[in-house]
Amino acid sequence: MSGKSENMDLAALEARVDELIRTVSQLTTENSALRSQQDNLVSERATLIEKTEQARTRIESMISRLRAMETRT
Repeated sequence: MSGKSENMDLAALEARVDELIRTVSQLTTENSALRSQQDNLVSERATLIEKTEQARTRIESMISRLRAMETRT
């Protein structure tokens, strides 16, 4: 009777370990995907900041040229 109970406990433990292994594997995959997504978003953000700065510089230049034209007339 005790041997059967130990076998059942061992089988339950084995099933739980298998479940934990699957969970760790799934979380590792998800973590990797999230890190990749984060890297892409950081890169995209840097690109957008650069484009915004370029647009700001161009607009400031246009405003300066318009003001210069106003003072000439």
